[in-house]
Amino acid sequence: MTHVVTFGEIMLRLNPPGHQRLVQATNFEASYAGGEANVAVSLACLGDQAAYVTTVPANALGDCAVNALRRYGVDTTQIRRGGNRLGAYFVEKGASQRSSTVLYDRTDSAVAMADPSTYDWDQILDDADWLHLSGITPALSARAAQACRDAARTAQRLGVTVSCDLNYRSRLWSREAASAFMAELAGDVDVLVANEEDPFDVFGIAAAGTDIEAGGLDQAGYDEVARALTERFGFTTVAITLRQSISASQNDWSGLIHRDGQTCFAPTYHLTIVDRVGGGDSFAAGLIHALRAGMTAQESIDFAVGASCLKHSIEHDFNLVSVSEVEALIHGTGSGRIRR
Repeated sequence: MTHVVTFGEIMLRLNPPGHQRLVQATNFEASYAGGEANVAVSLACLGDQAAYVTTVPANALGDCAVNALRRYGVDTTQIRRGGNRLGAYFVEKGASQRSSTVLYDRTDSAVAMADPSTYDWDQILDDADWLHLSGITPALSARAAQACRDAARTAQRLGVTVSCDLNYRSRLWSREAASAFMAELAGDVDVLVANEEDPFDVFGIAAAGTDIEAGGLDQAGYDEVARALTERFGFTTVAITLRQSISASQNDWSGLIHRDGQTCFAPTYHLTIVDRVGGGDSFAAGLIHALRAGMTAQESIDFAVGASCLKHSIEHDFNLVSVSEVEALIHGTGSGRIRR
């Protein structure tokens, strides 16, 4: 059976309960997550066959990370064991005008230190029809970057569709380093996913009429961004999330898809946020599910935005929603009334 393969780093996530600050915390909630792991779990919950590739240490923390994926039906048989540590990150969830923050503790993690030859991509991608990567993994180390490069090139040779989320992280690498590597990787990418900031941060492509810090987005400007990305790199599809931040607690959420020369926008949802971490990953998973299911461009962006809208109501990174729940939202039952 054809399936989706994702590759990246899974980490231990630690966050204080509720909206406490790190300095207040006397205990932490523990979960496991990472950009591409989030995509794999989301796809599995949507009914897709998803396999996750990474390297985790051969210890109890590595076991916990693998079990967190297996719990939701992700194929973990391609996960390698080795290295000395599992990366971690701390999340301080913001509220009102106080922003959420993320503190990384992932230097020299198992996946960052793994030899690229650890991954036999011809074997891993056997029977796969889709490979998903992101800009987070190559930022971890030269070895991880080479593994991403090898994966994408093998996928293209095998006729496997490649999607990539730009996912720029300023705390992991510079704009210059990100631009150089992602421009190279783009030659093997079919479907590009980005948020409203990534195209400028990575490729210097800015949307006219937009002030992200002030929470103002101009949709027409992002149509031009998607077209510019397509023209420069030859992507078959570009999808961009559009987040207007009213506060840390209140956002307006939408997105666009550019495909076959046409741009389609999803409806805008007004969100009261429970946990926004993983929102972009849930969008990418919704998009992959929709495109693999043969949905039209408009149907695909509606599904991706609907799925990621629901993610903002769920604690921790994984988007634990079904196709029927997404379809119910898309078709107008987003009032939040209790179901019995």
